Amino acid sequence: MHLIETVLLLLLAVVVSGSIARVTRIALPLVQIGLGAVIVLVTGVTVDLEPDIFFLLFLPPLLFLDGWRIPKEDLFRDRAIILELALGLVIFTVIGLGFLMWWMIPEMPLAVAFALAAILSPTDPIAVQAIAARAPIPKRLMHILEGESLLNDATGLTCMRLAVAAATTGAFVLQEAVVNFAWLALAGVASGIAVTLAISTAKGWVSRRWGEDVGAQILISLLIPFAAYLVAEELQASGILAAVAAGVTMSFTERGGGAGGQSLAMTRIRRGVVWDTVQFVANGIIFVILGEQMPSIMARAAEVVAGTSRPEVWWLAVYVFAIVAALAALRFIWVWMSLRLTLFRRRHRGPPPKVGLRLTMVMSLAGVRGAITLAGILTLPFALADGTPMPARNLAIFLAAGVIVVSLLVATFALPRLLKNVELPPEPSHEREEDRGRVAAASAALRAIEDVSHAMAEGKPNPDLYSDIASRIMEVYRHRIETHTRTDEDDAALSRRIDEIERRLWLAGLAAERDELGRMARARQLDEVTARRMIREVDLQELRYL
Repeated sequence: MHLIETVLLLLLAVVVSGSIARVTRIALPLVQIGLGAVIVLVTGVTVDLEPDIFFLLFLPPLLFLDGWRIPKEDLFRDRAIILELALGLVIFTVIGLGFLMWWMIPEMPLAVAFALAAILSPTDPIAVQAIAARAPIPKRLMHILEGESLLNDATGLTCMRLAVAAATTGAFVLQEAVVNFAWLALAGVASGIAVTLAISTAKGWVSRRWGEDVGAQILISLLIPFAAYLVAEELQASGILAAVAAGVTMSFTERGGGAGGQSLAMTRIRRGVVWDTVQFVANGIIFVILGEQMPSIMARAAEVVAGTSRPEVWWLAVYVFAIVAALAALRFIWVWMSLRLTLFRRRHRGPPPKVGLRLTMVMSLAGVRGAITLAGILTLPFALADGTPMPARNLAIFLAAGVIVVSLLVATFALPRLLKNVELPPEPSHEREEDRGRVAAASAALRAIEDVSHAMAEGKPNPDLYSDIASRIMEVYRHRIETHTRTDEDDAALSRRIDEIERRLWLAGLAAERDELGRMARARQLDEVTARRMIREVDLQELRYL
């Protein structure tokens, strides 16, 4: 019963946090962390953060969804800089920050410093999205950050695993570390792809033979990331990369050419709603749980600092701010080099555009840390291989928690200001691609309607009825083709204007439909089931114009 009450309290905090963030205009993650801390201080109710359970419950679905929904073309276009950030920057951060903390904090062994640096290297895109809500990040920049975060979690946790092994055993073999890293990455990706393809193939075969059960299809999509994660972990590979690979593979199978084929329209609509809810709840609970851990971690500040050569408590703040500054500086250097060498490199002739200082600073500050960092650092073992306590374990946990809070605060106040008028290379226009797609789809619809109407009318006593109905439907598609095949710039602009006017009029009409249906239902002129079905039809139509 206590566990159920705690879960309900966490969900209530997630619900309330959205309203508080909108009213106060404070970044949503900070509000959720604050609510988590308030819950502990007021009620004394807390959640024991078990890192293994935390990773299993929250990471697979969120990473799977990110891999599923991220635009693959944009991911492939900026693959070079994404890999540089997700792999090179992590290693650069582990080495640079590890040696800095080892020099700055004499009580922290080098292996523990490397472990802390490794878990501090992954960024948290969820926090960035929430922080940038008041000044939205340009799409291309956000895609780069999302792509980086899909990979650097696995890289950072893998580096931490290697550092922890060196700390507990006292030995580090470079060749063995490289082999382990390769196995973790390759086996993890292979596990995610294999599990998704196998489940999609079985699901598609069952659907083709006996029909599609919408509820079962949604549940299967929710279970795929957990299956991929657990299979990879069983193989001693990276479950995080398995979840990401499963999401990417799922997007390809859903395009219709994969093993599972396409799902029914109703399945896709309901599944999208369910996944949006899962994402909202999981993201919120992560930060609320993070906030619940803060009071106990901060309360041990005096105990932590007592075991160091600098017993004054304010030295902990110095360490935290120094680490945050070092993370920003290391990221700034690496981002500047990556942007200069990769992002703005043109394949055609001409010098690459100048790398703006503001853009580099945005990319640097966007690397905030989140709950993954805290959960990861809590996996530090309590003892070494010989049974002696792990040196500086509590200090590492305290520093990780402090860096999370400070990096969120810095990004909250600085990032929206830097994002104003930030310059990026012009995004390619997709209007012509959209026009071609609409024309091709409408042409295919015309051919299908004509063929089906002839087949339906064959042998019927009233064939003209089928022809008339088909003509009315085909006229809509012919109008769409005419609208989207104009080549003159003025005509194209007029077409866009017509589309916008039509969209607004449709929305007004559909809103009036829904209001009238609601009025009739309240007046008992429509039964409840019929009214609900008709309102849903209006809602589905409205989705086309939002």
